[in-house]
Amino acid sequence: MSTFLLEIGLEEVPAHLVTPSEAQLVTRTAAFLAEHRLAVGEIKAYSTPRRLAVQLLDVAAESETLSEEKRGPSIDRAKDEQGNWTKAAQGFARGQGATPEDFEERDGYVWLTKTTPGVPAAEILAQIGDEVVAQMKFSTYMKWANNAFLYVRPIRWLVALLDDKVLDFSILDVQTDRITRGHRFLSDEQVTIPTAEDYVETLRAAHVLVDADERRATISQQLAAIAQENGWVLQLDSDKSQDLLEEVNNIVEWPTTFAGSFDEKYLAVPDDVLMTSMREHQRFFYVTDQSGQLLPHFLSVRNGNDEHLRNVIAGNEKVLVARLEDAEFFYHEDQQKTIADYMAKVEKLVFHEKIGTVYEHMQRVGLLAAELADQLGFDDTKKADLARAADIYKFDLMTGMVGEFDELQGIMGEHYAQLFGENTAVATAVREHYMPTSAAGEVAQSDIGAVLAIADKLDTLVTFFAADLVPSGSNDPYGLRRAATGIVRTLQAKQWRIALAPLLESFIAKTGEVSSHADTAAIRAFILDRVRKLALDAGTRQDLVAAGTANVVNLDVVYVAQRVQTLAQHADDANFRDVIASLTRVSRLAVKYDTDATVDPALFENEAEVALYAATQSLDLHTLVMAGSEAVYQALANLQAPIAAYFDETMVNVDDEAVKNNRYAQLHLINRLISGLGDLEKIVIK
Repeated sequence: MSTFLLEIGLEEVPAHLVTPSEAQLVTRTAAFLAEHRLAVGEIKAYSTPRRLAVQLLDVAAESETLSEEKRGPSIDRAKDEQGNWTKAAQGFARGQGATPEDFEERDGYVWLTKTTPGVPAAEILAQIGDEVVAQMKFSTYMKWANNAFLYVRPIRWLVALLDDKVLDFSILDVQTDRITRGHRFLSDEQVTIPTAEDYVETLRAAHVLVDADERRATISQQLAAIAQENGWVLQLDSDKSQDLLEEVNNIVEWPTTFAGSFDEKYLAVPDDVLMTSMREHQRFFYVTDQSGQLLPHFLSVRNGNDEHLRNVIAGNEKVLVARLEDAEFFYHEDQQKTIADYMAKVEKLVFHEKIGTVYEHMQRVGLLAAELADQLGFDDTKKADLARAADIYKFDLMTGMVGEFDELQGIMGEHYAQLFGENTAVATAVREHYMPTSAAGEVAQSDIGAVLAIADKLDTLVTFFAADLVPSGSNDPYGLRRAATGIVRTLQAKQWRIALAPLLESFIAKTGEVSSHADTAAIRAFILDRVRKLALDAGTRQDLVAAGTANVVNLDVVYVAQRVQTLAQHADDANFRDVIASLTRVSRLAVKYDTDATVDPALFENEAEVALYAATQSLDLHTLVMAGSEAVYQALANLQAPIAAYFDETMVNVDDEAVKNNRYAQLHLINRLISGLGDLEKIVIK
């Protein structure tokens, strides 16, 4: 068994692209190996800002020999009356690279056994440049020199070793070799890799930790050691800290951590400002005391060793202080104005040139929020707080602090709102209306913040769709998919049963020209697609998602998501197959024959009709839907036995027109109940 190494040497790749690029390289390599039937024991992945690599362990000497049986024409077509091979037989043989003499006659057909011999591993792996490296896709590309070829960053070197031998291929003018690059400042310009097995240790000697997991663990251990030595608390468990750790890990090759400090006077600035300055702008980790109070210290990571570390610390402290000086200035300067002063500026702030101003957006959101509050039964106090929040919730966009640190929009809005005398409910809503800030981010917790967040995102969807600014493919410059996901996740978190379809129709009618061109069907489909994606991301079977998200009328996304969950919860029940089979049999018949007849029990001809009708009399679709999808499922599951008995004893398509219409009327009645769970015909019964 052999070991193969592929390393793609690059100019520095942006940190956020390193990990997904490493994962893509592994995925493409695995697919390449499967396509060529080349067995390997394990694929190991490596990455730094300057390289992407895979190491294949226990590589087979050659690909698997493939033996396939191909069926040709029937014998009566393959031979004429004299027993000679026909043109059909000869053409089939020629297409398979054989002759009719190779045929085997079996089961009334001619057969050929086609054997594809194995190919040496070196010959296959030499194609990895064209079939894997050159085919990789990225969200960001660069073009260099006069080449038409695009890549995430210019390729500077290629290593391809099968054990100790270089496999020959090139991309553009970069030829494979055994020469890699060590750390940019701590090693020689060129480093020779003796064999594919020596990759990790060769680069370690050149001050490069190529294993991203090892590098991350090293950084975490070094950070923890400094914090423990000083009695500080380092928070690495939060999502933002983990994101920062991932980013830092992908900008260094040889990490060395260090601690720095800043003047305690800056602690008078809100913690969120300080943490944002450190985390977002300088890639520093903040520390607290045992009680959670922010301390005037930070931790950071250098791409190098500990030589001249004091100079590095001093330089980082100087840059941070400049940021904190700005923050301190804006914090005090912003408090010299009022919310009214900022709102006067918001009136002139453009939301989008095709839509209007932010102030106009806020006015529409206020209308929508008030309608939601009515539907949710808010009391007068909640309605008043919601109205106030809707009037001011974008004011902080015009503050100096948010202008300098745009990551703090909403966060500073809450802080300033409290300083300016707004109550906690209003201030919290100002912050929460942005939530969730990412597809998986935390949703608004307060009722007022949740309503404002939903209304803000709904108006964004309506007006951008009306302006024909709809996402295409993966391109979503205005974050409309994130907005729709936020609406769905917030409604689900609150379990608010809101019918979005009529709400959208009413809202568009009230807001006039700016939304009059909105395609409500397209908006509903767009939101529903987010429900599907969330369910699929949660691991739900695709056919169950398709079934539960079909036949949606009012777009109550909480109920639609419930339907999917209910089907998934019962999919492994012993009687699930029988229940779905019975219900879909009803649906298939019902859609074939339309009738406006009502059920007349006097026309029943057997006990099964009577029993099925009696079983459905107490079932009201609206009542069941309001009780939840589990109630709908249980009611329909209870019909399985009466339905089975009904079809055993009853012929639906009879000559008597009145009886036939009556039976179809009964099927339509049941089918309306079935629609409460979606389209069950989409379920694959196993």
